Amino acid sequence: MKRAILLLAVALALGPLAGCAQNQASGRSQFTAFVSAEEETRIGREEHPKVLEQFGGEYNNPRVKAYVQRIGARLAQRSELAGQPFTFTVLNSDVSNAFALPGGYIYISRGLMGLMGSEAELASVLGHEIGHVTARHTAERISRGQAANIFTQILGVGVAVLTGSGDVGNLAAQATGAGAGVWLAGFSREQEFEADKLGVRYMASDGYDPREAADMLAKLGEETRFTAKLLGRSPESAEEFSLMQSHPRTADRVVAALEAAKAQGLVVAPNARVGVAEYYDAIDGMAFMGDRESGFVRGTSFVHPALRIRFDAPKGFRISNATDAVTARGPNGASLKLDAVRTQAARSPREFLVGVWARGANLQNVETIQINGLPAATAPARVRGQNGTTDVRLVAIQHPDGAFYRLVLAAPTQAAAQFDEEFRRTTYSFRVLSEAEAQAAQPLRIRTVPVRAGDTQEAFARRMATADGFELERFQLLNALKPGDALAPGSRVKIVSDR
Repeated sequence: MKRAILLLAVALALGPLAGCAQNQASGRSQFTAFVSAEEETRIGREEHPKVLEQFGGEYNNPRVKAYVQRIGARLAQRSELAGQPFTFTVLNSDVSNAFALPGGYIYISRGLMGLMGSEAELASVLGHEIGHVTARHTAERISRGQAANIFTQILGVGVAVLTGSGDVGNLAAQATGAGAGVWLAGFSREQEFEADKLGVRYMASDGYDPREAADMLAKLGEETRFTAKLLGRSPESAEEFSLMQSHPRTADRVVAALEAAKAQGLVVAPNARVGVAEYYDAIDGMAFMGDRESGFVRGTSFVHPALRIRFDAPKGFRISNATDAVTARGPNGASLKLDAVRTQAARSPREFLVGVWARGANLQNVETIQINGLPAATAPARVRGQNGTTDVRLVAIQHPDGAFYRLVLAAPTQAAAQFDEEFRRTTYSFRVLSEAEAQAAQPLRIRTVPVRAGDTQEAFARRMATADGFELERFQLLNALKPGDALAPGSRVKIVSDR
């Protein structure tokens, strides 16, 4: 009788979920019972503003915006959702990334575009993201998650029926739910491979060389190693968020996806398009490491003309700018963060630090200081975490416009002493720009320049305006070059210029 009751409960719960539909893009049977196409569109429309807020907003360059929209729209017309509108957005972020929301919202960062070297590489990334949309991977993940939740409920009821113990059922449901949560955390390898196959199909059908997709991923791997070197870390320990982390793909897997697509009838044109010149024309003059509206990085300095502020990070720190904060990561786990808060609950930096920002923290040794004419307050703190203790310096600076800027300087306790002087210099580098300084401040830009006979990598590296000591390595990264590679006269290369 107990077993019959359990089976009846399972049948009643799973009855509405039994049907699976065949996806027209992937051709496989797919469970998306909980999310309709209309629901996907609603999700994308509602989440789009949140994505813009989180990732630096849209990059305000009409030429680049129109170019990406044009290439993306062409690829979307080659997909199984040719009649559905797609929205392609260039995010004003230096972090190399691309992703998609359901409903046809595709995003690519300005940083990733700076790394690319051809229109075909751009098409490979946009095509992959279109593949996630046409294959309905997000709907599949959500539906599987809902099914997993229903299954845990059934399991809990079943265990209670069979054992007479509701407590045991609850424990079983919690355990199963936790496992399901981990399993559903991101796109599976199968989904990524499926998006690869669809992406190369779309780009090849539009005339692009799909082999460029593998080259794009190889560049991302090189960028990961370069970022680790900037931070004084081994490549394996680099923590920067990148496309390779959100999409666990390799060049070999893209090649495998291409071969699988060929086996299914994909034909690559013998004169397939790469589009280097077209791509270089589109990105020439694109901002590098930020822009005037959102703030930008020059070497180890952060400048925000709109807010009229600047500060200098310690040497060896890599600065990242988001809409809500500026962060920088350095060697040995050191870091800093700067953001701003407006409040009526404090009239002075000391009141803000003690009574608002770190309220209840029982700070010791609070000091009132002046930073380039601005009232400020500071205090040390020690934070204990899973990996040991971290020494933190809190600095509250009152801007003339009334905002309180919060500067957090942190390093693991065992390494903190080596950063004392550098953190002090960073603190006292914060200042307000004059109106003339703010007007004159300009971001770095990517320029595409011709190679002439006799030009070398070293010569172009001397023209790089990054001023961080890694000019040659960055030039090689931007142009997919290895040490010793010769430059072909008549070709073009990317450099970083201050104008």
